[in-house]
Amino acid sequence: MLDGASAWQLIMNGDAVLFAIVRLSLAISLSAVALAAIIGLPLGALLALLRFPGRNAIVVLVNAFMGLPPVVVGLAVYLLLSRSGPLGELGVLFTPGAMVIAQAILIVPIIAALTRQTIEDLWIEYRDELSAMDVGPFGRITTLLWDARFSLLTALLAGFGRAAAEVGAVMIVGGNIDGFTRTMTTAIALETSKGNLPLALGLGMILVAIVLAINAAAWGARVWSERQAG
Repeated sequence: MLDGASAWQLIMNGDAVLFAIVRLSLAISLSAVALAAIIGLPLGALLALLRFPGRNAIVVLVNAFMGLPPVVVGLAVYLLLSRSGPLGELGVLFTPGAMVIAQAILIVPIIAALTRQTIEDLWIEYRDELSAMDVGPFGRITTLLWDARFSLLTALLAGFGRAAAEVGAVMIVGGNIDGFTRTMTTAIALETSKGNLPLALGLGMILVAIVLAINAAAWGARVWSERQAG
């Protein structure tokens, strides 16, 4: 109870260390979601609309990669970005950029798989109309992605949830450097091991509050769009 009270005091007093970690975590996770959305949304739409040899294998692969072990992704990104790796010259290992890359790799399959399912369902409704209008593949993809934008928020939120809660991969490629690459999850793990429970609890409370707030906003947007559509 005392640790919980102390954690609440840290939040209410605007503890500088605590909120610096929160800001960095949000910046990294939101950047990873944006990068993954640029790749995952079109990829999911392509898999939903196009039929080509090997498509089923790619669908199975994307679905399987939704459960990628974070430590394996962290190790792969580390090998790519390390000084002796093929991308070592970029010098981004142990920086927030490396953490964004690792998180994006983890959530691209989630966004792509959920987008494919959403677009496939919508295509049943739109197929006759778009075919009659002779809309090409690019036009079909952009139309369906736009009209499904509120439903696709769920895919983006699922990706954000995975990114924000990630520990293993970001620890490997970020190094958990104080004031530079220390995120909420890595800080919680570290402070708990040190016995600094108020800070760990404070970060945990903020992390849960952020996830709840974003999900509530997305749910509200979806309900509003459904009412507008009648």
